[in-house]
Amino acid sequence: MSMSKTPAFNRRAFLGSAAALGAASVALPAFAQQIDPYTGQPIIGATGGATPDAGAVQYDTQASQRHNISSFRAQDWRPYFDNLTNGAILCDLTSRAVHFWSEDETVYRVYPSSIPVSEDLTRTGRTEIIKKVEGPSWAPTPDMKKRNPDWPDFVGPGPDNPLGTHALWLSWQYYRIHGTHDTRKIGRKSSNGCIGLYNEHIKELFGLTKIGTQVLLI
Repeated sequence: MSMSKTPAFNRRAFLGSAAALGAASVALPAFAQQIDPYTGQPIIGATGGATPDAGAVQYDTQASQRHNISSFRAQDWRPYFDNLTNGAILCDLTSRAVHFWSEDETVYRVYPSSIPVSEDLTRTGRTEIIKKVEGPSWAPTPDMKKRNPDWPDFVGPGPDNPLGTHALWLSWQYYRIHGTHDTRKIGRKSSNGCIGLYNEHIKELFGLTKIGTQVLLI
């Protein structure tokens, strides 16, 4: 039986480039498709990892993958916050971008992000950082575990952990801004409710933020 070779594809280089922000879609290897029993979304490239986020991409196949490049330009914080006490984070779900302003306005950053896969998993409004963890562990929420009892009860830090290398706990229960080891997820609807960043970006944001940093999801 003959087999055709798939051209080499550097996901990190492609997704990290400016061209990726305007791409309509990303071609992925043709793995067997599975359905996430919690979100009902396709799991592309499922590898049988320890968690549903390990080596998998979940996204709405009916939704446009095009991004709003204008949202990656410098933004003014004033339309969104009354002040910058403790710094401020804006998570723009439409453009899939996370903005950060320091309290003294000397630091401004913008990062591409993943967002929740569906509206019922999406929460918007004001919250704040209440905890910061380097090398976070992960456990499924009660609803996740109920819908998929085969998922592990606990996963420690490492390549199978869906929270990546760093995580920022929000005041909303179970909601985080965190990293991911699967770089294909960035820029897509690919989370169960949290906001995901490249590990190098969450590491930088982790260092810039503090307990009490304001967070707004729109």
